[in-house]
Amino acid sequence: MKYLLDLGNRYAKASTWLDFALVKFCLCAMGVIIGVLLPLSAKKAALIIAIIVFVITYIPLMYKLLKIAKNK
Repeated sequence: MKYLLDLGNRYAKASTWLDFALVKFCLCAMGVIIGVLLPLSAKKAALIIAIIVFVITYIPLMYKLLKIAKNK
């Protein structure tokens, strides 16, 4: 596991914003594919989980962005 975390850190250091944008588009597409393939009975639960994950991750990301913007 330590190797994978180190690899992720090295990848991040070698990447630009464009690389991260491509990763985001890739993950979004994967999420859409998974959502389309889910049975109708599981879609509501998947939506609730997705909303929770979005909010939990969006808040710290925006906090960091605003902190960086404020420091400039």
